[in-house]
Amino acid sequence: MAERSFAKEVRSLRLGAGEEFRGEGILAVTKALLQSGVSYVGGYQGAPISHLMDVLSDAEDILTELGVHFEASASEATAAAMLAASINYPLRGAVTWKSTVGTNVASDALANLASAGVKGGALIIVGEDYGEGASIMQERTHAFAMKSQMWLLDPQPHLPQIVRAVEQGFELSEASHTPVMLMLRIRACHVYGRFTAKDNRRPAFSADDALRSPSRDYGRIILPPSTYAQEREKVEQRFPAAIQFVAERRLNDMSGGEADDIGIVLQGGLYNNVLRALELLDCADAFGTSRIPLYVLNVTYPLVPDEWARFCAGKRAVLVVEEGQPEFIEQAASQILRQREVASALLGKGVLPMGGEYTVDVLRKGIGEFIRRWAPGLRRGQAGSPAAEAPLLPAAQLAKLVPQRPSGLCTGCPERPFFAAMKLLQRQMGPLHISADIGCHSFATLPPFNMGNSIMGYGLGAAAASALQTGGGRRAVAIMGDGGFWHNGLTSGIGNAVFNRHDGLTVIIDNNYSAATGGQDIPSSRWPGEHRQGNNSIMDAVRGIGVKWVRHTRTYDMAQNLKTLREALTTPVRGPKVIVAEGECQLNRQRRIRPLLKQAIGEGRRVVRERFGVDPDTCTGDHSCIRLSGCPSLTIKPNPDPLRTDPVAHVEQSCVGCGVCGEVAHAAVLCPSFYRAELLYNPSWWDRLLARLRSAVIGALQRRSDRKRLRFAL
Repeated sequence: MAERSFAKEVRSLRLGAGEEFRGEGILAVTKALLQSGVSYVGGYQGAPISHLMDVLSDAEDILTELGVHFEASASEATAAAMLAASINYPLRGAVTWKSTVGTNVASDALANLASAGVKGGALIIVGEDYGEGASIMQERTHAFAMKSQMWLLDPQPHLPQIVRAVEQGFELSEASHTPVMLMLRIRACHVYGRFTAKDNRRPAFSADDALRSPSRDYGRIILPPSTYAQEREKVEQRFPAAIQFVAERRLNDMSGGEADDIGIVLQGGLYNNVLRALELLDCADAFGTSRIPLYVLNVTYPLVPDEWARFCAGKRAVLVVEEGQPEFIEQAASQILRQREVASALLGKGVLPMGGEYTVDVLRKGIGEFIRRWAPGLRRGQAGSPAAEAPLLPAAQLAKLVPQRPSGLCTGCPERPFFAAMKLLQRQMGPLHISADIGCHSFATLPPFNMGNSIMGYGLGAAAASALQTGGGRRAVAIMGDGGFWHNGLTSGIGNAVFNRHDGLTVIIDNNYSAATGGQDIPSSRWPGEHRQGNNSIMDAVRGIGVKWVRHTRTYDMAQNLKTLREALTTPVRGPKVIVAEGECQLNRQRRIRPLLKQAIGEGRRVVRERFGVDPDTCTGDHSCIRLSGCPSLTIKPNPDPLRTDPVAHVEQSCVGCGVCGEVAHAAVLCPSFYRAELLYNPSWWDRLLARLRSAVIGALQRRSDRKRLRFAL
């Protein structure tokens, strides 16, 4: 159950030649794959390409009709290994994942694939999660592409360009016998646009064809002496073939401008931002016509030396707009120009910041400085004006008014009560070393929980605590999610702990989905869909690999959480201990039950929904509920009592009725200021009678109370 369904949008994947396609970048990528005659597709979800996996899953019927095999891979390494099918056979294959973390996971298979080379086109669509909205460490895919000598496409965030990159990517791969990486930033994934569609193509060569006539070439095996020959092939054949293909097909774009003595070279993915920055600097119009010549690198590796020499010839200075660090393109360009004795000054880092996302504001300042130095007359009377160079943009104004808010667990998240229990336990037992992991549970490192000493990789929480298995009186605690468990944690975490006789505790948060990436199904999901086998038990897998001490707890049961955690940390039993804490992701639960509730209400059936609130007259204002829970629906409001100044707790309408806020308020005992209300739809005659009786009794008691107050006042 993904966070978004593309069931309606995927109909556009059936459009034929000459018809106009309209939609999101992610959907355009899928259409381009089908137009290219892809044979198989795999991948692992993660921002910003999670929706690509969702689109492919929703389009599985269309893929099947065309003879395209699709699977949601167990990990990025699994997906990368799929591309082995293209080594010996003319099968076009595509895989996708979040980069650079996914590329790191897939690196073993990718390096071997790049060494062996491919016969069929192999395309790796990576979501470049870099910049202000990223959820990972800040690195670039470019380094990996250079290391393994795979070609890297970075198309302009414009649907026709993205579709062209997919189609040409397969051809480039086949022409150079090398896998190709296609890099998409989040804005490219979700940009809307249109392009003229082509007919979908069945694979020219199918997996059945390959199985009927197996092919083997020892020269493609990753063993000496083949590997030495493969390295020579990279240098002598594949690299020159790639440069020739890029140049002949004109995959990169050049445009002129009136200021022909300067120029800007930019990554294709930054095209829109650069054009907008130039427009703000009065150096481009709203239709994308720049007054400064541009060289747009839709292929950022390999570079084409002849194109660089041609663009830079006769220019006094050229600015290289390359996001992130190190400045790989700038360094390579410097060598190219020097070897060809092109005297243009090359600027990049220094005028532009070394790291960080190149937003429009960042580019406006950097390009503005470049123009001020090398073409001050280009700014039409604005040159030298500090106010014109740095206007206060709406984003900067907004930042002054809106406080920063770090990421956190969602309203009603089942992980919130478990981490609240851990926080309460540490008050009793003292601080614990907690190895955190990637996933929703990583937000427990932030307020109000503030627990977690490290995050090393998906499913590596238990492995990160390996060096702390001292066998002494204290035990290290590790966290991983169900997604991380199936991705990597079963072997590298739990299996390693069994093999090395660890004595620590590993908590596996089982929320039934790969929740942090959008709610996709995983092997333990209870509702995996018709194309998958789910409901595989985490506890059975843990026991099967050798763990003896295994416990199960419901995350919303605070008392059980505390009891089980305390037992795990104090039991005399030696060996690895595992707690599987289960609670369905509340976002996915709401997506699942809301349509059902709406349907039931519409059909006139009786429906009861729970909500919680705070009695302002009872609330003491100590806010322990907020400090221990931090639920977004739990906030404060002014105290109605004029004699008390402390604000009282308040539950907003976004509440989903989990009840955690009240339960954690006083060491897992329901705070008396919290109350539970039932919202009743389509009440029966009995419900209506009870409501009248309750109203009558409450009204009588209220009137008696008012009379007493009146006598006291007199």
